[in-house]
Amino acid sequence: MIQNIAPSVFHNEYMPVPAKPQDVVFVFAGKTVLAKTDLSGSESVEGETCFPVAEDYLGKEEDLQFLFRIDERSYFLYFPRIGAAEADAGDNSGTSSAQAEFKPGFDFRNLMAIRQDAAMTDMFAAMTAFHLFTWYDKARFCGRCGAPLEHDRKERMLRCPDCGNMVFPVIAPAVIVGVTDSDRLLMTKYAGREYTGWALIAGFCEIGETVGDTVRREVLEEAGVHVKHLRYVASQPWGSDSNLLMGVFCEVDGDREIHMDRQELSRAVWVDRADVPEMKDNHSLTGYMIEMFRTGHESDFLAD
Repeated sequence: MIQNIAPSVFHNEYMPVPAKPQDVVFVFAGKTVLAKTDLSGSESVEGETCFPVAEDYLGKEEDLQFLFRIDERSYFLYFPRIGAAEADAGDNSGTSSAQAEFKPGFDFRNLMAIRQDAAMTDMFAAMTAFHLFTWYDKARFCGRCGAPLEHDRKERMLRCPDCGNMVFPVIAPAVIVGVTDSDRLLMTKYAGREYTGWALIAGFCEIGETVGDTVRREVLEEAGVHVKHLRYVASQPWGSDSNLLMGVFCEVDGDREIHMDRQELSRAVWVDRADVPEMKDNHSLTGYMIEMFRTGHESDFLAD
């Protein structure tokens, strides 16, 4: 899965340090990032990155926000102070004109198409950086009194200098559910989403719910069936949507007939194990779980 970057090690401690020349810098606009123009067929090598580096931002060091480290390399976000962006006359790249190999508008989620091990680290770093960018971008002002927030010096937290309000990164817990009926898996396709491939039942945890409550509610709402024998599989940070995903296998309980929520799903069908498609690109928890079922390993996890 995307977080499996071994032998590299992710360090999420907030220990801001001055940027070194070859530290990576992320520059986001919407869900796009500044990146090299040609990534297709890239023969990525260890240590190579497709993103700008700190030496491209000489003179703008105050606008580099420390994010995290992977091994000994630090990663930063180019995040101009309020009012500084206007001074760039709409140029949100912050790079020198010499950096012609970089362009804005690259959808960082397309990094999933690069399968080299070295690119996996870039992909995980980009998604995690985007998670933090989303938080920083939405939390510029105090929600209690409206004053500009300031970054705490010791931890990843924004603090209001006027009223003392503390604001931490937003993490949205959600479930991915593999519902089984003997040798059949309930597979779905989303309605009205950019992604059109196969998926599983998924949904956000609501206030006051346990993970088990969420699983049972989401399956009933989206497919109209009850479930039993819940089995925890794994969790996964999914930064593009600020999620912490929790995977659960469970068994259908009672009536097998599907009553699909057409606002959420375009398809919901029982698929025989022999017909489940191979998930060659299983960076996601969904893909991992589908592949576990296809290969007969969904029973490897203990029921609650």
